[in-house]
Amino acid sequence: MRIIVPMAGMGKRMRPHTLTIPKPLIPIAGKPIVQRLVEDIAKVCNQQVEEVAFIIGRFGEEVEKKLLSIATSVGAKGTIYYQDQPLGTAHAILCAAPSLKGNLVVAFADTLFKADFKLDTSPDGTIWVQKVEDPRPFGVVTVDDKGYITKFVEKPDTFVSDLAIIGIYYFKDGEYLKNECQYLIDNNIKDKGEFQLTNALDNMKNKGSKFIPGQVSEWLDCGNKDSTVQTNERYLEFIKHEELISKNASLHHSVIIPPVYVADNVQIVNSVIGPHVSIGKGTKISDSIVKKSIIQENAIIKNAIIDNSMVGNYAHYECKPADLSIGDYNVIKS
Repeated sequence: MRIIVPMAGMGKRMRPHTLTIPKPLIPIAGKPIVQRLVEDIAKVCNQQVEEVAFIIGRFGEEVEKKLLSIATSVGAKGTIYYQDQPLGTAHAILCAAPSLKGNLVVAFADTLFKADFKLDTSPDGTIWVQKVEDPRPFGVVTVDDKGYITKFVEKPDTFVSDLAIIGIYYFKDGEYLKNECQYLIDNNIKDKGEFQLTNALDNMKNKGSKFIPGQVSEWLDCGNKDSTVQTNERYLEFIKHEELISKNASLHHSVIIPPVYVADNVQIVNSVIGPHVSIGKGTKISDSIVKKSIIQENAIIKNAIIDNSMVGNYAHYECKPADLSIGDYNVIKS
């Protein structure tokens, strides 16, 4: 089994947090989004994951080292590929052409999921979907009375279906997927200006491939600040039975309302933290109230009331109550 992770996007909806790191490395309950994603996929696979291929932009050596270590953590070889132009989902997958073989899972790195199943590798393919109120921003599928997918439509302007593709796919034959993606590029077949995976899937279906919809118990979006904070909240609930507060953290005259994740070398003084807060290593918080927020590494927070917020690495916030989205290295005082 191989896992293919396209993650070359610029993460514009998550700015300013993606000005210094790619969106999939933003932490959720103490681990990067992409690490949580890879670990969760590895848990549902019925076979050993032999390779995790990451398709990225030119993010730099440190990011690449981190991604390779994530692959190692699930017992797999890590491979890095580059997508230098944003030409669509099918193009992104094709950038990892040498790794498109055998059984594989394609998982776009801006979504997480919770599921209670083991992956069935016998179908030609499984496309995980979730019902949504407004399907227009998503690729969607229609399903017949036998449970097979009959149509793939990318971001429909008019209602086709409310079964949105969540960005996780299983393919029995990676080589076949590669050939169909290549066919789109060779023949310049685009939808909404890009080479879309949904077009490749539709071609495969028309040639006889049988795709079934998969269901997850929960779909967690990490597309913008608010949804990422909400995902952090849900994930802390999932893992609240684990030891989430580092023994190397320093807590003085403070109250922790679980679930809260506290990393190494965090200092908390005269503060109330929680519920649903994640705090990165080296951060210092004093005389503050923080709930439902992600505070990244080496931040400083004083005299603040913070809720539904994200605070970046090395940010310094000393101010009044607010709903925040503060990027790395910012200093705000009043």
